[in-house]
Amino acid sequence: MGTTPTNTDIARVREYLVALQARICQALEAQERDGGGHATFVPDDWERPEGGGGRSCILADGEVIEKAGVMFSHIHVHNLPASATARHPNIAGRKAQAMGVSLVVHPKNPHVPTSHANVRLFVAEAEGEDPIWWFGGGFDLTPFYPVLSDCVHWHQVCHDLCAPFGDSIYPDFKQWCDEYFYLRHRDEQRGVGGLFYDDVNTDSRGWDFETCFDFMQAVGDGYLDGILPIFEARKKNPYTDEQRQFQLYRRGRYVEYNLVYDRGTLFGLQSNGRIESILVSMPPLVSWHYRFEPKPGTAEFELTDFYLQPRDWLNL
Repeated sequence: MGTTPTNTDIARVREYLVALQARICQALEAQERDGGGHATFVPDDWERPEGGGGRSCILADGEVIEKAGVMFSHIHVHNLPASATARHPNIAGRKAQAMGVSLVVHPKNPHVPTSHANVRLFVAEAEGEDPIWWFGGGFDLTPFYPVLSDCVHWHQVCHDLCAPFGDSIYPDFKQWCDEYFYLRHRDEQRGVGGLFYDDVNTDSRGWDFETCFDFMQAVGDGYLDGILPIFEARKKNPYTDEQRQFQLYRRGRYVEYNLVYDRGTLFGLQSNGRIESILVSMPPLVSWHYRFEPKPGTAEFELTDFYLQPRDWLNL
């Protein structure tokens, strides 16, 4: 395979992403049914005036999942926003297309972590020139009452899917995730990490287009391998009202991160994106408390004291 994607290559990526969205929705609905709930994903197909569109699938008010959004989009941009050209001045003035699946799942039970995943392809084109393209994505875990074995499992999935692509891939993309999902104004990690990568193409990794696409598929498929066992183990755990209130408090950090730092949110806002799709990652309920300080020795204290610290989860 070559280093420049053809229209057929781009169509294959789109086909994979559409199928991935459907598989993830089906798997999450099965978790909802198993937990005694009846909520299902409601699809919302939309078009963008500038070109392209997508399908946003939303599940709300479930017994297991309080809110989940699994979104597919394939958009065309004729005037790239600053969030895209600041890191890539060589694409200024080009037309572009971006496609991907992104999701956020906010479980109802505080013992089940919030999870996020995203896989995407970006292609910028100009008349008479080769396209500039790259893949990005990853997935990360944001627990409220973490269990060490869950964190180890999550990172083992990350390690194993990266292994066929080189020994450096997991440590590099794991570190990138730790650095990216960091709230500087809180001096705090958003969660226990996972994988994050961007700008993956022939220039950055030496991979041809097909290998980059293979890695996208490994990450996209890996999300369910990571999250489903955690759902199975934790979704029926009893919890107290105090634990529920702590979950709502910690969700505030998620909102802060997405509105202040997240590149996808900023790109969507700056490119005149569909606001409902951009902000669908927000939890339905959240709270903030002035100077909340958990007591040492409690699970709430352990969250920030131990878990929300970058560490080698596979060699503790």
